[in-house]
Amino acid sequence: MSNVAEQFEQLSLDFSKSQNQIQELAAARSQLETQLQENKIVLDEFEELDEDAKIYKMTGPVLLPHDYTEAKLNVTKRIEFIEGEIKRVEAKIEAQQKSMEETRGKLLQTKAQMQQAQ
Repeated sequence: MSNVAEQFEQLSLDFSKSQNQIQELAAARSQLETQLQENKIVLDEFEELDEDAKIYKMTGPVLLPHDYTEAKLNVTKRIEFIEGEIKRVEAKIEAQQKSMEETRGKLLQTKAQMQQAQ
């Protein structure tokens, strides 16, 4: 097998890996988005409650009393964390797409070289 054909094969594998990584990152982003929406709903529910309302947190199979202010703060912090994770995943997706486009360009060049050699 010629060097150009081996290079083409390696670039094809790299391109496939990039596609798979983008799919995995998109799935992770989707999951984070779902978690974000769920936590926003919980935060909205806190807005409807009085500060002296009884709040319970499920710990294993048991419901334990939880302080309103602490619970609301925890949800707010969780939302901030998830938003940060979404930004991080989006940056990874963007970098992976850029890498994939570079690999696509190299693939096309290598394919042209292979056709010229025939």
